Amino acid sequence: MSNQKIIVTGGCGYIGSHTTVALQNAGYNVVIFDNLANSTPETLDRITEITGVRPMFEKIDCTDIDAVRDAFDRHGDATGVIHFAALKAVGESVSYPLMYYKNNLVSLINVLEMMTAFNIENIVFSSSATVYGAPDTLPATEDTPTRAATSPYGQTKIMAETIIRDTVAANPKMHAVLLRYFNPIGAHPSGKIGELPRGVPNNLMPYITQVACGQREKLNVFGDDYPTPDGFCVRDYIDVNDLADAHIAALRHMIDSGDDIDVFNIGTGRGLSVMEIIRTFERATGVKINYTITARRPGDVPAIWACADKAAKVLGWRAKTPLDDTMRAAWLWQQNISKN
Repeated sequence: MSNQKIIVTGGCGYIGSHTTVALQNAGYNVVIFDNLANSTPETLDRITEITGVRPMFEKIDCTDIDAVRDAFDRHGDATGVIHFAALKAVGESVSYPLMYYKNNLVSLINVLEMMTAFNIENIVFSSSATVYGAPDTLPATEDTPTRAATSPYGQTKIMAETIIRDTVAANPKMHAVLLRYFNPIGAHPSGKIGELPRGVPNNLMPYITQVACGQREKLNVFGDDYPTPDGFCVRDYIDVNDLADAHIAALRHMIDSGDDIDVFNIGTGRGLSVMEIIRTFERATGVKINYTITARRPGDVPAIWACADKAAKVLGWRAKTPLDDTMRAAWLWQQNISKN
């Protein structure tokens, strides 16, 4: 395990940076491939502050095959790849579908092509619970049927899973783990790295913290008439540090087991409503959130949460961070970036 090199594409992003921290703390050597389109170079400094180790860094766009080939030429001794590099804003993907299909799929194809060329056999892929759509039964298990997504972003996750499956089937030495995340939230407990959306946040948690610090006037809560216990949308909110640990568990399992391909839900196994998240944030931080209830948002499913039993059984992984701690870390991160 120690000294194995892992390529992390999109490693300066929200989940990628936390996973890089977890990897380095576990003794792996990390090389980040990132074009910094949705992140900043300061993230490298912050990772270094947290871990005491500066990750290797290649500023490349994974849709550029020549750049990817050059980077793999320098790092062809890697044990595996964790692939995060992707655009992820659902609304933006509806407006710019071709940009999403090109970025998210071409980058993956280039990485898989170079993994094959350089005999790198292991990939952990950042997938999403969006592949389930609105399931007929809850919680969603890994056997829940996938459905055509409601956005080009979601479609890229479904297509990417198919591309990886077909690549593994054609390459007997290649192994893959598909991690279907539910709703990542929070920040590193140090407050040095966290979610940093550009423009108006698409996700609930950074919107809450931006309202809390006065950056935004109020939070719009979309709909209070859903068929859920309190009428608000229900999601499975997973602490980003727990999510990062899941990647290490998946990597170790893949290398040790030699399984061709496996799929795991990464969630807490518990659904919480938007209002429960607001109330928990207020309780954990002592800060009141100004919110308004507005009309439903198109495409939102009423409720989805994970059955994460397979990850517990096979990977030995479970979400463990208390929700109040997640809220306090998110708030600390927001306060730190608001100072700058």
